[in-house]
Amino acid sequence: MSHDKVILTLSSEQDMRVIFKIRHDVYASELKQHPENSKKLLTDDLDLVNHYIVAKHHSHVIGFVSITSPNSGKYSVDKYFSRSAVPYPFDDKMYEIRLLTVVKENRNNYLAIALMFAAFRWVQSHGGKYIVAICRSDLVAMYCKAGLQLLNVSAQSGKLTYTLSTAAIDDLQMMMQKKVQFYKSLEAKIDWQLPFMFFASSNCYHGGSFFKAIGEDFQTLQKTEQIINADVLDAWFSPSPDVLNMLNNDLAWFLKTSPPTYAAGLIKVIAEIRKISDRCILTGAGSSNLIFLSLRTLLNPNSKVLIIDPCYGEYIHVLENIIQCHVTKFNLKREDGFIVDTDLLLQEIRKSYDMVILVNPNNPTGVYIPKEKMMEMLVQVPRSTLIWIDETYIEYAGVNKSLEQVASKTENVIICKSMSKVYALSGVRAAYLCCSPHLIETLKHYTPPWAVSLPAQAAAIAALKDIEYYEEKYKETHVLRNRLKQQLFDIGITEVVDGVSNFLLFYLPVHFPPKGIFLDRCMKQNLFLRDVQNMGEDLRDNAIRIAVKDERTNNKMIDIIGANAY
Repeated sequence: MSHDKVILTLSSEQDMRVIFKIRHDVYASELKQHPENSKKLLTDDLDLVNHYIVAKHHSHVIGFVSITSPNSGKYSVDKYFSRSAVPYPFDDKMYEIRLLTVVKENRNNYLAIALMFAAFRWVQSHGGKYIVAICRSDLVAMYCKAGLQLLNVSAQSGKLTYTLSTAAIDDLQMMMQKKVQFYKSLEAKIDWQLPFMFFASSNCYHGGSFFKAIGEDFQTLQKTEQIINADVLDAWFSPSPDVLNMLNNDLAWFLKTSPPTYAAGLIKVIAEIRKISDRCILTGAGSSNLIFLSLRTLLNPNSKVLIIDPCYGEYIHVLENIIQCHVTKFNLKREDGFIVDTDLLLQEIRKSYDMVILVNPNNPTGVYIPKEKMMEMLVQVPRSTLIWIDETYIEYAGVNKSLEQVASKTENVIICKSMSKVYALSGVRAAYLCCSPHLIETLKHYTPPWAVSLPAQAAAIAALKDIEYYEEKYKETHVLRNRLKQQLFDIGITEVVDGVSNFLLFYLPVHFPPKGIFLDRCMKQNLFLRDVQNMGEDLRDNAIRIAVKDERTNNKMIDIIGANAY
């Protein structure tokens, strides 16, 4: 085989005749499982309903694997084994993988594993939960490596011995995650032309487990009075009375009416309040919407990206799992309180990155890089490097701390502003970007109409205009956070990161149970806290984030946390 990549794709009608010939060559002539025939073709009834994935090199079929779906009504496994031997139900989630075949001159390399993986992904992408397969006894090691579990049942077919095997898709997914580097190297060797992604799409963990206790169908909202949702960072206070009056006075109209297509009114108000040009603003349905839209537009798999660690988990998810860029982490140190040394950061930035991502104040640490230090650093960053700054919590840091005006006058600074956490609007999803008009033009091209709902646009406008109400709430938040920090000290939790936002990061001391047990105990008492292990290298052991609530709720949280110490 040459060094050219092997293509994996679905079989065409032309491919099928080649497949039937290869099957005859292998299973009749070579392995003597079936008698040879004059047509030199081998086929069966399942070929009318089966799906074939083929491996091609220079347009020649050099391997294939077949998948039998539940819709076929029958499986080839039925020829040799009883279904009762399989520990999974033969329902609409059961698929069979069969006829894994590689032509002789291409064996003993990665091709068989690649075809098996492709078959697993075919089943997974079609909603399957279970796999059954009959394995040649001389190849069981390969099947086991691919993740199949052998059952203690065998059968003879001609001169071949087959062993029954099964797998649950969830188990295969966990195995792939543990061997992700192996599968990434496999991906690099092949040209994947199948109509589904090489890796299954995964969701970024965000917390919000409390909704499972409340009910995600919203039929038991009275439970909100007992549930403490400290695993997400929603504001402890209500939206401005002006917001509530705006929506309550015309709620039916806001719900039934289409919004302004590109939120022109909201953009106008943002521009007036923030003193920036409306040409420098792009709105979206929350910061997540803008993160997914923008990073996929501005970056590609060859992009080099620098990101601070720890950091908001959605960024690393998009960069590594979706775009699959080259990511470098600028590690912040626990012993230094996760403070960012901007001089050291600038040294790293100058090593030629396509984008640098900062969250300021940071999440989950709450640590803030002063505006003066940020501005001093930004003027020294190469203009070819995009600087993405997430300012979701910047209002908690103080008045006029945002870098929006700076970003609007540069070529390479992008500010991402969520209105969820600081304006108590998490439920309606409103956010915006501020950057150079040329970047707005590029990103707007990929922005759908009506991205921000009418209730969200109206609520955001009313919130932006009620400056005094929110500034008072930010002051109250600082008092509540400092009091909560002291309460944590009082119950023996002494390592608490000194942040400025509406949450605290702390580490469980040794006299507390292990993190998993502790979080589970709190959850059983209706307190939901955030395990932040997916946000940074230094957070995996016993780090927990807690949202600041009102005084009564903070006291209740402290009672529950203290009661769960050893």
